[in-house]
Amino acid sequence: MARGRLQLGNLGITRGALVVGLLEIIASVLFLANEVDTRARIAEYMAATPSNVFEHGRVWTLATSALLQPNFLALLLHAFVLWQFAPIMERFWGTPRFYRFAAITAVAGNLAGVLLGLALGREVAITGLDAFILALIVAFGVTYGRQPVQFFGVLPLTGRQMMTGFLVLSLVVTLALQHWELGAAEAGACLAAVVLTSKNWNPGLRWKRWRIARARAKLAVLEGGRANPKKRDEQKWVN
Repeated sequence: MARGRLQLGNLGITRGALVVGLLEIIASVLFLANEVDTRARIAEYMAATPSNVFEHGRVWTLATSALLQPNFLALLLHAFVLWQFAPIMERFWGTPRFYRFAAITAVAGNLAGVLLGLALGREVAITGLDAFILALIVAFGVTYGRQPVQFFGVLPLTGRQMMTGFLVLSLVVTLALQHWELGAAEAGACLAAVVLTSKNWNPGLRWKRWRIARARAKLAVLEGGRANPKKRDEQKWVN
């Protein structure tokens, strides 16, 4: 891994980050452009809430809810963070793995949020890419923990320090505004991010290690390149 300082903000947007960002922008703008009654009907089939998921069985809302962001300023912030951090991780992982990470962390976060809402008896919708974006920053901090980061040439930090700062900020906002469901969603997504980026807990890596161990168990040491080498008949040869 290169030890040079990463210049955040100087990296162009990548395909996966662009697709994720555009999906949220398009769906959210179309949602905001409609009247209140139409928004309510759209939310019934796209927003993840305890009643939608557990009473009406609309489990697909755990994925589609990430595309709806009713706050326009938050939408702009999401686009900025995707431009800043997503290209670095997508280049490191590759686009297919980036898509898997986005889908898993978003669904895990939304599920954690609606579960807490169900436990508290509150009908709160978990929307937007907030949970996924915080999970992306956690993945960045885990992967580039000791890497010096120059945030627009202003604040020199390491990846781990930057991740810690965002986590503390998220915790403070959750406690101050008492957005418990959103806090649970972000916590669930971050936990999923740690699992996916950890060398010890990553399900894909554990599966590969198991397959390698299983293949090694079937291997046998061959003498002379053959499983059952024939003994040489010394009487057959005459000097």
